[in-house]
Amino acid sequence: MQTSRDERSLGELFGDLTRQLSALMRQEIRLAKTEMTDTVSTAGKNAGFIAAGGALAYAGLLAIIAGIVLALALAIPAWLSALIVGIVVAIIGGLLIWKGVNTLRSTDMAPHETVETIQEDARWAKEQMS
Repeated sequence: MQTSRDERSLGELFGDLTRQLSALMRQEIRLAKTEMTDTVSTAGKNAGFIAAGGALAYAGLLAIIAGIVLALALAIPAWLSALIVGIVVAIIGGLLIWKGVNTLRSTDMAPHETVETIQEDARWAKEQMS
């Protein structure tokens, strides 16, 4: 079995390696941009749904709260019923805000695919250099 020999000089081989690594890094950067754009686009669409749903839910919640205040006002003074309902609603709102902030903090926005391919590229480059 005969192996073919590359007749290129060491300088040409390093030049080829440099060009290939440069092209590879440009591709990785494009991949990272694409991955982040997709992530941000999805997050933006979902934020729009959340905002629209939140506005409608808020209007409904205000009507329900007004009904609760009026119902309680039949048994206790109106100011006291409004105060009680206001405190309960504020506590619930605070809990929802706390949950949302904690969930956002735990959201992973890192481009995992890009990081993985960059690590593979680094291993490949090391193999080519040795």
